[in-house]
Amino acid sequence: MAAVLLAAAPCALFAAPPGDWPTYGHDKGGQRFSPLDQITPANVGSLAVAWTYHMKTGGEGTRFRGSQATPIVVDGRMFVSTPYGRVVALDPTSGRELWVAEIAGAPPSLRGVEYWAGDAATAPRLFFGTRDGRLLALDAATGKPAAGFGDGGAIDLKTPEILGHESLEALSGKAAGPAGVYGMTSPPIVWGDLVITGGATQEVPVHGASGDVRAWDARTGKLRWTFHAIPKPGEPGHDSWAPGSAEGRSGVNVWGFMTVDAERGIVYMPFGAPAWDRYGGDRPGDNLYGSSLVAADARTGRYLWHFQAVHHDIWDVDLQAPPLLFDARVGGRTIPAVAITTKSGLLFMLDRTTGEPVHPIEERPVPASTVPGEKAAPTQPFPVNTPPLARNSFALDDIADLTPEHRAFCTDLVVGKGAVFGGPYLPLALDRPTISFPGLQGGSNWGGAAFDPTSGLLFLNTSDLGQVSSLVAAEPGSPLPYKLGPLNSRFQQGETRLMCQKPPWGRLSAVDTATGKVAWQVSLGVSDTLPEGLRDTGRPSAGGAIATAGGLVFIGATDDSRFRAFSSRTGEALWTWRLPASAHATPVSYRGADGRQYVAVVATGGSLLFSAIDSDAIVAFALPADKQ
Repeated sequence: MAAVLLAAAPCALFAAPPGDWPTYGHDKGGQRFSPLDQITPANVGSLAVAWTYHMKTGGEGTRFRGSQATPIVVDGRMFVSTPYGRVVALDPTSGRELWVAEIAGAPPSLRGVEYWAGDAATAPRLFFGTRDGRLLALDAATGKPAAGFGDGGAIDLKTPEILGHESLEALSGKAAGPAGVYGMTSPPIVWGDLVITGGATQEVPVHGASGDVRAWDARTGKLRWTFHAIPKPGEPGHDSWAPGSAEGRSGVNVWGFMTVDAERGIVYMPFGAPAWDRYGGDRPGDNLYGSSLVAADARTGRYLWHFQAVHHDIWDVDLQAPPLLFDARVGGRTIPAVAITTKSGLLFMLDRTTGEPVHPIEERPVPASTVPGEKAAPTQPFPVNTPPLARNSFALDDIADLTPEHRAFCTDLVVGKGAVFGGPYLPLALDRPTISFPGLQGGSNWGGAAFDPTSGLLFLNTSDLGQVSSLVAAEPGSPLPYKLGPLNSRFQQGETRLMCQKPPWGRLSAVDTATGKVAWQVSLGVSDTLPEGLRDTGRPSAGGAIATAGGLVFIGATDDSRFRAFSSRTGEALWTWRLPASAHATPVSYRGADGRQYVAVVATGGSLLFSAIDSDAIVAFALPADKQ
């Protein structure tokens, strides 16, 4: 890790207009904290629907489509991308449509858009990516393509440097995959006049598009810098790959959210695992910057420091949650900090200028692989003060027993099929199913955490959702010796969606950043298919929470179609609303033109949890006039 010597004005780090929500995380540091305090624990029980906007127009057939978008609210307008090939501007007080932009080709990124305020010569713009690898810019006032940006308001992110066709053909003897295996599923981050983009790449085959992070001129679309996700020869980290194993490698990409220390000019990039992410015998070593948090100079892309949360990732434990920037008050000192959560259910807090731990982190021994050719890392990093916030082990005594039928199914899955199970970072076995905790959906996933600067509490939802999978021999002539076995599913009874380990199956935790200790933890979500009295199990979630100055934590996320408010101080559940579908998205809070505080969330269902896609709604809540 390298020290960073950049001046800063800490009081300005997280500035955002108090009534707006101008970027995914509210501020560039991703705290997701609203300073609005009209809604409080005393009156939140009166919160009711103020308006509903339907994203589907009727011309797309009868089926709904899932969305994970978080709207942004700036200068009296709400902006959101829809799964129906549109970006819309709404009146955030009424939900009335102000303009609609039809997006040709692949739809816009499913998690929303980013705003740039412009300058004296350039009007404000919206930026977002598409699943087919374009970066688009719209005029924020009209929704028309931004004049002067790229070609008619768009640039093609699938450049030769990213796709690398010639080198890939030399490595594999044929093209590694279709040119379209590169896109954007999350919005970029804007800092100054730069639009900083990650990208979604394939997880298999091994060779394919690069996961490099790039910065583009917000006015013209010209490339300003590139950060190599897999270090080139001579760059820090290149020696963490065995000779020849890094060339043409895909994965190691930022498909989630980046954040920026706006005053210091540092961008924080959470990278995913290398391809293939379930076997790494062809890539011995730690494989930087796979599953790592990397800090770089936002002006130039120059490497500053990194922290690898998972060495030689063979579990698909991507970092993808937004790195959360905050000031930690530890032992009488104020430390500029960054918190990163992982699919392993672990929470790490680091000095955001140096990468050094705020609270102790230690390397602990983990199981070796029994698969011929695989060399799993002998140790992995664990936070000392903060326990795992999601289940990371399994034993026979943990089999669920909520109903006799459920227990019989799960016992057969574990015992009858001879499953391998145990503690954290258990490598997949060969020809035997392996029970992994957490599974591919986390732990913590892309939703990440929220932070209340008045209390120093960090809020994080996690899923206790395991995975059952194995490796088997691949067909002769395959690029790798192994592939996933036929049993590759979640650790649950499919038709009931009940997990096979004892509850809880989903939790909401508050962590005291001054100590790293858990301040409170509650079950999050209910299982409606169980009999009364057994439903308070917690449920898996996708999306995240927000905190407000009124002393509340708002969260949808769970696959039970609920939207909830908790006391940020105690974790007490104070309000629950049944939505038309699950809200696998992060909500926002803002002030309307009528002076009321609103809380809005996208509720469509779907996402990586495969909950029913039963709606196309954006739902906004506010207090009745007589309850404010």
